[in-house]
Amino acid sequence: MSRGARRLLALVAAFVCTTVGPAQPEGPYVLAAQDPQGQRTVFTSRTQGVIVDVLVTERNRPVTGLAVSDFELRDNGVLQTIDAAEISDAPLNAVLALDMSGSTAGQRLVDLRAASAAFVNGLRPTDRVALTTFNHAVAARVPLGESFAAVDAALNRLKPSGETGILDGVYVALITTLAEAGRSLVIVFTDGRDTASWLVPDEVVQGARRSNAVVYTVATGNARLWSVLTDLADVTGGRRIDLEPGADLRRQFERILLEFRSRYVLTFTPKGVSDDGFHQLSVRVRRGGVEVKARPGYIATGGTRP
Repeated sequence: MSRGARRLLALVAAFVCTTVGPAQPEGPYVLAAQDPQGQRTVFTSRTQGVIVDVLVTERNRPVTGLAVSDFELRDNGVLQTIDAAEISDAPLNAVLALDMSGSTAGQRLVDLRAASAAFVNGLRPTDRVALTTFNHAVAARVPLGESFAAVDAALNRLKPSGETGILDGVYVALITTLAEAGRSLVIVFTDGRDTASWLVPDEVVQGARRSNAVVYTVATGNARLWSVLTDLADVTGGRRIDLEPGADLRRQFERILLEFRSRYVLTFTPKGVSDDGFHQLSVRVRRGGVEVKARPGYIATGGTRP
């Protein structure tokens, strides 16, 4: 691993030590991530079943009213019995990961502040929100668990400068959800390509692939030409949103929250598959004309099934 990546991991370790609470009781199935050194990092509260976050849309609108019988789920190709399929009201862990490079100054910053504030205002009292910004350095400005007012205040203090370290910012945002109970959403906003990260795309994409956070990437400017943002969204079951100049950023942030609230949470206990390693997931809906997005898999840590 590069010297730069080791320095970033040291930053992340210090951040996690100050912001992450105690882990939950362990069960046999755990979604996890690999850090760039190959060490396993658990990104989710431990659970005896597997939880799959699924978005079902028709003509770009969320589809509601589906039941267990409407879904088909396969784990490593083996058809599974779904225990529950519901639109969850569980508290949300939301992380805003915002580009604060020099190119976001001016009207773009005004729009980004307004969009972020609207997103925070749309959260429920039981939800939690964190704010991370990135330019040539990553700043974990507000950890999960602070008040919404703390995020609003931090947004008003933002001052763009320097280059763009998107990958480092995304990595720290993912770490923010480490061992947190509940559902996790990471919104990444950027207007350019990465010019300053220590980490490389594959390291961060693989970390996202094995995390339990759903990542939405919002791209404008030159960022619309950067395919890594698509990869980050796809491997977590999220979405990439490309914006034309002058697009309503506030509306997009509000739409992301509404869409996330409309996602189904499927739960199942794996049967007929191994207890270890990466498991490929396939989810489909037994009706035509809909699009289904879900994370492509999870890591099982072994153990005896109940």
